[in-house]
Amino acid sequence: MKRVLICTVLAFLPASASAGDLFLTSDNCMACHNGMISPQGQDLSIGIDWRSTMMANASRDPYWQAGVRRETLDHPKASSAIEHECSLCHMPMAHVQAKALGQDESVFVNLGRAATGPRTLLAQDGVSCTVCHQIRPDNFGKPESFVGGFSIDTDSSHPRKAMGPFDVKGPVARVMASATLFTPEKASHLRASELCATCHTLITQALDGDGKPVGRLPEQVPYQEWLESSFRPSTTCADCHLPKVAGETPVANLLAEPRSGVGRHEFLGGNFMVPGILKALRAPMPALGQDLERDMEKTRTFLSEKAATLAIVDPAVVEGKLTATLVVENLAGHKLPTAYPSRRAWLHVVVKDQAGATLFESGALDSAGRIVGNDNDTDATRFEPHHAVIASSEEVQIYEAILGDLQGRVTTGLLQATSYLKDNRVLPRGFDKTKAAADVAVKGGALADGDFSGGADRVGLSVALPKDAIPATLQAELLYTPIGYRWAENLRVVDSVESRRFARGHDAMRARSTQRLAAAVATLPTP
Repeated sequence: MKRVLICTVLAFLPASASAGDLFLTSDNCMACHNGMISPQGQDLSIGIDWRSTMMANASRDPYWQAGVRRETLDHPKASSAIEHECSLCHMPMAHVQAKALGQDESVFVNLGRAATGPRTLLAQDGVSCTVCHQIRPDNFGKPESFVGGFSIDTDSSHPRKAMGPFDVKGPVARVMASATLFTPEKASHLRASELCATCHTLITQALDGDGKPVGRLPEQVPYQEWLESSFRPSTTCADCHLPKVAGETPVANLLAEPRSGVGRHEFLGGNFMVPGILKALRAPMPALGQDLERDMEKTRTFLSEKAATLAIVDPAVVEGKLTATLVVENLAGHKLPTAYPSRRAWLHVVVKDQAGATLFESGALDSAGRIVGNDNDTDATRFEPHHAVIASSEEVQIYEAILGDLQGRVTTGLLQATSYLKDNRVLPRGFDKTKAAADVAVKGGALADGDFSGGADRVGLSVALPKDAIPATLQAELLYTPIGYRWAENLRVVDSVESRRFARGHDAMRARSTQRLAAAVATLPTP
C-alpha cells in the first residue's frame, strides 16, 4: 500500500532537479508540504503560507525594483555591479547559481512576463525553500557572513542536502530524494538568528560619480541591534517571525509523523504594504489575491499586538496648560522600526473638548501621506528633530532613520548615503545607547535625551489650552508606515518603468498605508 501511495504522489510532483543544479523552485516542494493540519484545526500548509510573504516575493517587490532602477540611473558606471549585488539577497538562487558558473547575475533581465534570463525561474522565486534549507553554519555571526555571505555547498558533484530541524528517515526521505534529488538532513541551526543575519545585515558602499566607493553605511542591522538587547539570551528572530505551532503536527502530508516545534512559514514582519501593492497591480505570481490580502492583514495584526505599547502618565491641567508624559515601549528585540530606512513610526496626539472639537493636534496625516508639521515631508532638504517635549502642533515625535550624504545633505539614495543624521528609532529592552557599537548608535537629539533609553521613550507634553476647555480628552496613538512620504516621492520622480509601476501600486495603497501600533486615552481632570 505504501509503495502505491508513494508512486501516486510522485506522479503529481513537478519536474525534479537535474544533477548539477544547486537549487529547486518552490513548486517542487509544495506537493508534499501543503495540506497539513494543526491539532487546533489550523491549515499549516507551508507553501501556501510562504508564497504570499516578502520572502517569496523578494524579487517581485515593485518597491525594490524601483529602488534598484533608481540606483543604476544615479550611478550608471556601476550599474552592472549594482544589479549583481542587489540580486544576491532578492534573487539568491539565481545569484549563487550564476556565481558558481563564474558569471554575474542581472536583476532586470529576470523581471516581467517576457523575461528571458537563463535563471529567470530561480530569480523570480525569491528567497525560496532550497536557499534557507541549504545554508550551512560555517561562518555564522562573522562579518563575512553578512550582506548575503551565507555559505552553501556549490560543488555540484555532491548530492544535494536539504537541512531542517527534524530527523527524516525511511520512506519519507526516499520519496524526497527520488522526487527532488535533495536528501533531508537534520540540522539544529535553522532557527539561529545568525542565519537570518546573513541577508538582513546590509552594509552599503556609497559611490561617487565614477562608481568608486567613498563611504560606508550600516543600512540594515536588526541582528546587531538584537545583539545589544536583553532578548539575545532567550529569543531568536525565528521565535517571533517563524512562530512554533502549539502541539505536534506533521511537516509533510505524506507518511510524515507528527513533530513538536514546527515553525509557521509566515515570516511576519514590518511590511504590509508590498503585498497590497502586488495585489493592486495584479502581478503575475503564484500567490492569489486572497493570499496577499491575508498576509497583509496578518502583518497588521502582528504589528498591533507585538510591536509596542503606549501609555499616558500623569495628565494634568494647571493654569490653562496641559502636561503629561507619553511612554512608548518597544516590545521587539530590535529597534522600532528597524531594517529598511524608509520605515517610520510617530506619535499622533489629539486633545478634544466635550463636544468633540479639536483643541490641539500633533502628528496628523494629510491625504497625500504627509505628516503635518514634519519638516522632511515639507522640504526634502530638512528633517524633523527628535523631541523630548511636544509643545506645539508643529512639533512631531517621529521615530526614524534620516540618511546623509558625504556633504551632510539629506538623501534617500542608499548609494549616496554615508551616515545617519538622525536615528531615534525606539531602542529594544537592554540596549545601552552610551555603549552601543557604532553601526547601531543613536544619532541626533535622542542621544542627549535622558528619557530616551533601552526599551522605551518618554515624551513630555506641554500644551496651552483655551479657557474653559476642561473637561477634555487626551488621545494618543503610535502610527507606523513601511514607506515614508519622502521615500515614495523620491522614487516617483524617477523616469523609469519600474518607478511608474511602483507609483501606481503605492497610490492604490495610500488609504491603507498606515497601521496603528498602540493607543492610549486619558480624561483630563478638572483643575
